[in-house]
Amino acid sequence: MSDRGKCANCARVTDGPEQKFCPACGQPTPAHRIDWHFLGHELEHSVLHMDRGILYSLKELMLRPGHLMRAYLDGQRAKQVKPLLLLMITAAAVVLLGKYLLGGDLVGSAMQAGYSQGRAMGGNDVADPAVVTRSFAAARDWINTHLTAFTLLCLPLEAAAFWLAFRGRGLNYPEWLVVSAFLTVQTFVFMAFAVVLQRWLPSAQAWSMLFVCTYVVFSLIQMFQSHSRWTTALRTALGLAMFLLAQSLVTGAIVAVLLLSASLG
Repeated sequence: MSDRGKCANCARVTDGPEQKFCPACGQPTPAHRIDWHFLGHELEHSVLHMDRGILYSLKELMLRPGHLMRAYLDGQRAKQVKPLLLLMITAAAVVLLGKYLLGGDLVGSAMQAGYSQGRAMGGNDVADPAVVTRSFAAARDWINTHLTAFTLLCLPLEAAAFWLAFRGRGLNYPEWLVVSAFLTVQTFVFMAFAVVLQRWLPSAQAWSMLFVCTYVVFSLIQMFQSHSRWTTALRTALGLAMFLLAQSLVTGAIVAVLLLSASLG
């Protein structure tokens, strides 16, 4: 155990038993021993507490998304979980649900639709259909296995798309990265519900994407509530269109690399 008269983190001498936090580094003083009581307290305050933590951030993000994002950008962050951490947690939850309820195939239907559309547009003239099919399957498996990495890869593209679509609204690119992270968390929440419902509603994943796009429009209209709703909706649609195009290009690049590897092999 650490010296109760000093901060366990930076060794600054405490001012007395009434001091609850170190003024130098913010560490709680004294540092409590890790036991069942400590773990229960941490669980309650970091996860289950309804006025801060993960559940609070998720509740606000789904019920008052625009207000939450605007407050976070304006500096009101004490009660909120950092957006990137929230994104990683929800991504892990979706991957876990997909593993046990869908056999790990979270993007199969979307990849199949893209492949079918490519064949309808004459893709068979470019390469052996069997090789293309194997490449799409390999890309699907890679995205399923590395969903979080793929999401983080696409996050800067989403931020760039909205930054371009909302030029003149006063937000810089790093701020759009934060907004895009929150919007991606929303996507994972809808995906989680879709995975659960997929057993009874086969089209649940397709419907979830419709809900995602609608909720992005709602969220940004709420965040930019002092501006015209129609203008914000149109700019959001433009941003979504640019992002989906960029995401398709990234997916196509992955498929092309795998196709080249298969051809050389």
